[in-house]
Amino acid sequence: MQLADFEYDLPEALIAQKPPDQRGASRLLCLDGASGDVSDRQFSDIRELLQKGDLLVLNDTRVIPARLVGNKESGGRCEVLIERITGPDRATAQIRACKSPRDGTRLLFGECQAVVEGRDGDLFRLHFDREVMDCLAVDGHMPLPPYIQRADQPLDRERYQTVFADQPGAVAAPTAGLHFDQAMLDQLADDGIEQVRLTLHVGAGTFQPVRTENIRNHRLHAERVEISDVVCEAVQRTREHGGRVIAVGTTVVRSLESAAANGELQAMHGETDLFIYPGFRFRVVDAMLTNFHLPGSSLLMLVSAFAGREAILAAYRHAVDNRYRFFSYGDAMFIHPDPAVRLDHEI
Repeated sequence: MQLADFEYDLPEALIAQKPPDQRGASRLLCLDGASGDVSDRQFSDIRELLQKGDLLVLNDTRVIPARLVGNKESGGRCEVLIERITGPDRATAQIRACKSPRDGTRLLFGECQAVVEGRDGDLFRLHFDREVMDCLAVDGHMPLPPYIQRADQPLDRERYQTVFADQPGAVAAPTAGLHFDQAMLDQLADDGIEQVRLTLHVGAGTFQPVRTENIRNHRLHAERVEISDVVCEAVQRTREHGGRVIAVGTTVVRSLESAAANGELQAMHGETDLFIYPGFRFRVVDAMLTNFHLPGSSLLMLVSAFAGREAILAAYRHAVDNRYRFFSYGDAMFIHPDPAVRLDHEI
């Protein structure tokens, strides 16, 4: 399967540059993967799409202000995007500068500074002069995606964050969750929709394009995952009572399917680099809420695996024709899978 199989035309004007005025004010495109049928709804209709006994699985990662703008000690400008905090005063990061910094280069950011200690592949190892989180609290900016072509604003500290964000560590938001406000979550609970949370700390690699023409040769950056026994028990209980497991976002899909890679869903405390593309056999997730994804991206391949590539691309064309808003601050999709890609549940 080739990279060109996952391209689509998207007018730049449809890329959302800011969130809607209120959470939950987005549109919702519903896709039945079996038939390819689509319907246009509002996100508030999600209550009609879920059923008593369903399980809503949320990612409670919290986005940290991971972007630092400063200068090398020699004077050249640099921009740092923290990928992962590896110790109290150490992190790995992407660095943008006119010249790639050498080992020992000192980087200055307002009140704090860091020294380049080496490289791990395309990431730099940094040693800060104080705890990394303290530095980010003072000098950090919210790490808006590259397709949002503006500087971050105070509003982004709230809106590029889910209302249930609890575990700091992500450098990109699990954007499907941005649509929920607390009132909606409370209403769903009153409707008999159980909710559980897992944690996947989204890395900057989520925005990295697939660069291999044969997509099977692509490799994802590993991301940290925490799935408790509580989540596993809730999934099992939902199965026993005939409910559905609804994943809020592709990060939840990857987490659950990683934890069930051996055929049985188990608690997981580690890392995943699971790359889901057409041909993948899903074991846990019954339906998915997600945003729209970039052309040629690993996330577009994931939803194509879930609902069928042709059905997804046709739905995206419909979304473009009907001027949906795309990507992180954009509108949402509710996707039922194509049964042809399912296994009987083994958990």
